Amino acid sequence: MFVEDDPKECWGVSAPKETRIVDSNGNPTTGRRGDILLFVFYRPNAGVDGQVTFTGGYPFAGGSTVTLQIGDSSYELFTEGEWAWPATPEDDTRIIAAMKRGATATLRGRSGRGNQTIDQFSLLGFTAAVEEAARRCA
Repeated sequence: MFVEDDPKECWGVSAPKETRIVDSNGNPTTGRRGDILLFVFYRPNAGVDGQVTFTGGYPFAGGSTVTLQIGDSSYELFTEGEWAWPATPEDDTRIIAAMKRGATATLRGRSGRGNQTIDQFSLLGFTAAVEEAARRCA
């Protein structure tokens, strides 16, 4: 959980517990990636009250989406550069509720080279972290 003061911004962030890269044929491969992080942001001055954001550590394929799987529920995140997020604040609310109930979140993205990344995040402690971030930015 982190807080910035000017402008006021709070966020919970997590790194993946497991990452994989597979080529377009589904075979394991390797690749260089930057930071891989899953965030929930609060920016009261910008009207942001719980925005889910993911960075995969590489530029996503143009026009591609990232799939976020939590339990039996699946969500689509739209991409721009190395970042992905839900389409609407209502989607953020649904995803955050699922993350509070879930054990793991799995994100699947596609690079410009056609490789698929699969990143798994533990949701243990998620509820406490996101509620603390929201409280600090209230």
